[in-house]
Amino acid sequence: QVQLVESGGGLVQAGGSLRLSCAASGRTFSNYAIGWFRQPPGEERDFVAAISLSGGSTYADSVKGRFTISRDNAKNTVYLQMNSLKPEDTAVYYCAAVITARQPISNMPWGSWGQGTRVTVSS
Repeated sequence: QVQLVESGGGLVQAGGSLRLSCAASGRTFSNYAIGWFRQPPGEERDFVAAISLSGGSTYADSVKGRFTISRDNAKNTVYLQMNSLKPEDTAVYYCAAVITARQPISNMPWGSWGQGTRVTVSS
């Protein structure tokens, strides 16, 4: 099973940018689709974005046009570039992995959850 570690969170003003990283170790990273999820304070965890084995991406409507997911298989890392951040993007962000040859979507059996990285967007 792959192990995932998130980093890159922090405090940013509204309109600013952050880039999150999800670093993988263990099993062959290129066999996994990777997803980003977030859990705002007091709310449930929601799907943000996912990237397939071939690099195809899927986004939640709330982040389309602002967030970009990418992967570097040579570095065993998936990135989430977040631009035009809003206070409602404040959350703990998690990455997870799933073995699928299809374009990954939110309701797949995601696993190998990381510990999360906190993003706070001030108004």
